[in-house]
Amino acid sequence: MIRKERAILALEDGTVYRGYAFGHRGETVGEVVFNTSMTGYQEIMTDPSYNGQIVCMTYPHIGNYGVAIYDMESNKPYVRGFISREFSESYSNHRAQESLERFMQDHGIVSISGIDTRALVRRLRSGGVVKGVIAHRSFTHPTDPYGEFTPDEEHDLVQRARNHEDIDGRDMTPEVTTPLPYAYPTLQEGKRVVLMDFGIKHSIVKNLARVGIEPIVVPATTTPSQIMALQPHGLFLSNGPGDPAAPTYAHETAWSLLGLLPTFGICLGHQILGLAVGGKTYKMKFGHRGGNQPVKNLLTGEIEITAQNHGYAVDIDSIPGGQFIATHINLNDNSLEGMAHSRYPVFSVQYHPEASPGPHDSHYLFERFIEEINAFDGATGSPIQKALAGKLGV
Repeated sequence: MIRKERAILALEDGTVYRGYAFGHRGETVGEVVFNTSMTGYQEIMTDPSYNGQIVCMTYPHIGNYGVAIYDMESNKPYVRGFISREFSESYSNHRAQESLERFMQDHGIVSISGIDTRALVRRLRSGGVVKGVIAHRSFTHPTDPYGEFTPDEEHDLVQRARNHEDIDGRDMTPEVTTPLPYAYPTLQEGKRVVLMDFGIKHSIVKNLARVGIEPIVVPATTTPSQIMALQPHGLFLSNGPGDPAAPTYAHETAWSLLGLLPTFGICLGHQILGLAVGGKTYKMKFGHRGGNQPVKNLLTGEIEITAQNHGYAVDIDSIPGGQFIATHINLNDNSLEGMAHSRYPVFSVQYHPEASPGPHDSHYLFERFIEEINAFDGATGSPIQKALAGKLGV
C-alpha cells in the first residue's frame, strides 16, 4: 500500500475533511466554492475571477489530460486552492506539456484530494459558501507527513478560517488588473475598443479580436477622459473577482460613458453596469460555477447552455426608471443573466460566452457587439434597441 501525505480541509463552521496532499506543499485559506464542469480545470485555475477562492471540482477525476500553455486564461493561476475527489498523477494528451501536479507545484497551488466532495458540495448548497483552510501535514510536520492532525490543530485551522477576511465588501480588481495599457495584436484592421480589465480572460480578448475588433486593454482605474482620449469605437467591461459593489470608481466610469459608446459587459462588467445606473447586487447562496447552466434568451425564446462563474447577481427590479430591461434569465433559479439598456446601445450578460460549453450557443454576443459598433458609427440605429422594441411592441 502506498503511503500518502496527509492533508486537511477545515471550514469556518467547524466541519473538517481529512484527505491527502497534492500539488504545492503548504497551507492556504480562502472562500470555498464548487464548480460542476467535467473539464477545464486549467482554465478555472487561471481565471482571475477565482482570485481569493478555493475551488472544489464536482467531477471526481481531475488531471488526466495534463496541462497545456494554450489553455491558460491569464499569465498565472489565481485560485487560492483546489479540491478533488481524485487527482491523476499521470496524463495522456498529445497537447499536454506537463502534469497537473507539476503545474500546481510550480505555481504554488495547495490542494487536497481523497475527501468526499459530494458531501462538501451538499454542505455548500444547503448552507452557502464558507471560508476554509487547506493544510498539508508535511508543511507543519515535515518529520511526520503521514500522521494525523490533532484535535487542537484542527480547531486552530477552523479558527484561522473564521478569522480570514470576507470577500464581501472587498475590491479585488487591483490584485488582477493590468498595471499598464496594452494593445492586443490583430492580423487585420478593425474597430478600436477599450477593454476595462477587472480580471479579463485571454479567451474573451481573442473572441473580440475574432469578430473584427482591435482590443486595447486598460487598467481598471482608467478614467473616462483617458478612455475617450484613445478615440475608441466601443467599450468593454470585463469579468473579475470580488464584490461588485466595492469598485465604485468603475461604477462612476461606466456611468460617465453611458450612451457615448456602444458598451458590452460580461460577468463583473455586467454587475458594474447595473450598479452604475443605481441598481443593486446581492450575494448568492452558492453562486453559479460550471459549464452546464441553462439560460433563456427572452428576446428569441431560445435556450443556451452556458459556462458561468459568479457569486453575485444584479437585482433587475432595483434598477430605477426601467433603464435596463432583462434579456436573459437562468432557468434553474430565474436569476438575471442578461440585460440591455432601454435607450442606448449598451448590453451585458452574467455568463461567459467565450467559454463555449454549448459549444457555440453564445458566440452571437460578440457578433452583436460589432454590429452595435458598426451601427453606431453609421447612425443606422442600434440592433439591440430594435430587438427590444419588437419584443415590447413599441
